[in-house]
Amino acid sequence: MSTEDRVEATLKNVEGKVQEAMGELTGDPADQAEGKAKQIEARAKHTKENIKEKIDQSL
Repeated sequence: MSTEDRVEATLKNVEGKVQEAMGELTGDPADQAEGKAKQIEARAKHTKENIKEKIDQSL
């Protein structure tokens, strides 16, 4: 995984955590759900890139 991709996914995760927390503070379930979705997207990106790395290492 390139450093750029890793940073991008990490920032998306942080953004999602902040949005989820704001949703909890304001009682906005839509913000909570959107924040969780961003976190899931970030985890998926990390997983995808980790798989790519393992494939590259095995070749």
